[in-house]
Amino acid sequence: MNSKILNSIQKIATTFVDNQFDTSLETVSIDSRSLQNGSQTLFFALVGSHTNAHVYVNDLIKNGVRNFVVNHIPEGCEKKANFYLVADTLIALQEFAAQYRALFDFPIIGVTGSNGKTIVKEWLNFLLSPDYNVIRSPKSYNSQVGVPLSVIAINEQHNLGIFEAGISTNSEMSRLEKIIQPTIGLLTNVGSAHDEGFLNLEEKRKEKMLLFKNSEVVIYQIKQNDVSVILSKQNAFTWSFEKNQASVFIEKIKSNDKTELKVYYGNVYFDLLIPFQEEASIENAISCLMVLLYFKYDPITIQNRMQLLYPVEMRLKVKNGINNCNIIDDSYSSDFQSLKIALDFLESQKQSDNKTVILSDIFQSGLYKEELYSKVADLIVSNNITRVIGIGETISEFKDKFANCITYKNSADFIADYDNLDFNNETILIKGARSFEFEAIVSLLEEKTHETVLEINLNAISYNLNFFKAKLQPNVKIMVMVKAFGYGNGGFEIAKLLEHHKVDYLGVAFADEGIALKSMGIQMPIMVLNPENTSFSAIIQHQLEPEIYSFKGLRAFLKMAAQKELKEFPIHIKIDTGMHRLGFEANTIDELITTLKGNATVKVKSILSHLATSDDFSQKDFTQSQIDLFEKLSSKLMSELKIKPIRHILNTSGISNFSNSQYDMVRLGIGIYGVSNDPEEQKKLENVGTLKSIISQIRIVSEGESVGYGRKYRAQKSTKIATIPIGYADGISRAWGNEVGFVTIKNKKATIVGSICMDMLMVDCTDIDCKEGDSVIIFGQNPSVNFMAQQLNTIPYEILTSISQRVKRIFYRE
Repeated sequence: MNSKILNSIQKIATTFVDNQFDTSLETVSIDSRSLQNGSQTLFFALVGSHTNAHVYVNDLIKNGVRNFVVNHIPEGCEKKANFYLVADTLIALQEFAAQYRALFDFPIIGVTGSNGKTIVKEWLNFLLSPDYNVIRSPKSYNSQVGVPLSVIAINEQHNLGIFEAGISTNSEMSRLEKIIQPTIGLLTNVGSAHDEGFLNLEEKRKEKMLLFKNSEVVIYQIKQNDVSVILSKQNAFTWSFEKNQASVFIEKIKSNDKTELKVYYGNVYFDLLIPFQEEASIENAISCLMVLLYFKYDPITIQNRMQLLYPVEMRLKVKNGINNCNIIDDSYSSDFQSLKIALDFLESQKQSDNKTVILSDIFQSGLYKEELYSKVADLIVSNNITRVIGIGETISEFKDKFANCITYKNSADFIADYDNLDFNNETILIKGARSFEFEAIVSLLEEKTHETVLEINLNAISYNLNFFKAKLQPNVKIMVMVKAFGYGNGGFEIAKLLEHHKVDYLGVAFADEGIALKSMGIQMPIMVLNPENTSFSAIIQHQLEPEIYSFKGLRAFLKMAAQKELKEFPIHIKIDTGMHRLGFEANTIDELITTLKGNATVKVKSILSHLATSDDFSQKDFTQSQIDLFEKLSSKLMSELKIKPIRHILNTSGISNFSNSQYDMVRLGIGIYGVSNDPEEQKKLENVGTLKSIISQIRIVSEGESVGYGRKYRAQKSTKIATIPIGYADGISRAWGNEVGFVTIKNKKATIVGSICMDMLMVDCTDIDCKEGDSVIIFGQNPSVNFMAQQLNTIPYEILTSISQRVKRIFYRE
């Protein structure tokens, strides 16, 4: 039992309702969906803008949880568990974490800034872990919820902490400071990222510096003409590229993909190499160097360790695997906290009940080996893992703790035995420390496709979903459209995430899309918007719910429903209020009522209509006339048929522009994929899809020479041309070529020259320091799909849905 958890919860202002259940506590949870919840879990029922975990308390009790922090005891849960009653469960979680943190006395590095927090944290962990037992934030857990969850993972064996803190507006940092209580402060680059919550850069900087108000030292960069918060010399340890009053002066010389740093610190001078040239990476590396200097590391140790710094992969990626497998790639870290996160992600993205975990030795847990692997085994059991493949000498020692487990001493032994292993129709989590080089294992198991990929940010989908949820009135349901292969982003993986978020409905265009989702295990209701009469039998078989928009369709479905002796099969009635595309018109409502009245084979689950101009304020009156007609006709249907169906008319633009007409449900479409017609709203959404490729070849084209079919482009001077393996067969419009569009290489625009080919396009990269194999962004942040649509005189929907399914989708979570 972790007595510190009990000790900490007892110290915050709660009213304890003791129902005589065991108060032995091992873990803290806020996620009702986690399979790791159990009898020794303390569950905080958090309340968000559109979520309330109190509604899941009864289900958690059924699953064995017996200790809850709540703002009220949910109805029907009285005397079934112990309850700590508080006014605000989020504040209680933060106060609890602060009490827990106060039980430990060792150095804590607090990291904040606009950019580089997670990279600096991971690099510091790499640089300091040979000498310290480090506890750090898992992934990028730096929010008002993530920070307390990170701190609660401290145990008695740790002797150094590294926690990052992120904020989005004023008044947030003081809460995080009380939780982290950093003894050493580290401020990374403060820039324009996440500016929306602040008046200006200086206000943001001042708020971030509140993290360090009780720190013994604060490390940060001094820049010329930089308006920054000036600290007293007693607690500032500064660096600069300019000769001034900074504690450490640094010169940089770039060469051969590396950077030489010349370090002047008091009377000490030394140089070192780091394997990066990007400015952001150089600054992040220097932040780490400053910590090593503060810890009084000698120059030789600093040189030896910093030359080994590596690119940090902060994402859990979902990839298609061989033999109908799907892979969750987390092959760059192996610690206990991130394993728990990865297992939860595995459950949310599994495509099969067969789940395999390929796991390396686990480092820096702060636990003795016997205890650590016992806890890992418990996690494996609670997450219903089918098979464990352990790689490493330590995990091999504890093989007997796992059921159905095979182990190898190292990755090479696994690869040598690969042909004897059967991977088929399963979800595989690959999780290993960098030293095990699990990239080779991922390569073996990954389905081989070409090097153009569409990366889908699942965090951004979650964020955008919650952004629109926050606009809804209480109890309004939400349907999310995943038709057309999730607007080109991918169907099943997004549907699985939405099911994890407990949205109320999914919407697809045709029956085969819904059948595919049901066949892959999606359980939630799915509405088919454009069902063909020939698909009705399959719709019934797979428990899909058809939209009915015509008498021909209605009579055909009623006939089949009668033949199959159905009872109250759910259907959705569409009314045409002005779109004039599909739906029952006003003059047919009486006949519709007559046809449906008394028919027990079907149940009108919802009544809906579709807005034609919800994004165009110049036609606001027309939209309002649609809503008024919908109100009139749907009310008549409800009254005459004596039914209370779900009513819905708002699409993405309607949610934002006609909030008084949310009815019982809204339909969220392209907004969840990060696209809005409103420029101000667009700034608040997160980009979901980034289409990437690589440079296949670079050549120099002399003045007067041409590029591509038809010789549409002729060089005006000696020009460096890069060829990118993506073309119109992948969904890139030919109209985007011939110097209309561009791609991004090394954060610089590279204009597309000549005609776009079926499988390739060419760009001018004369002014870009790039090489073959470098990454290329086709669209994402820059250019955005909105910008491309404007330039091509089309809409973002067409850009997204045009991306061919031969382009590999990689789903990831930060």
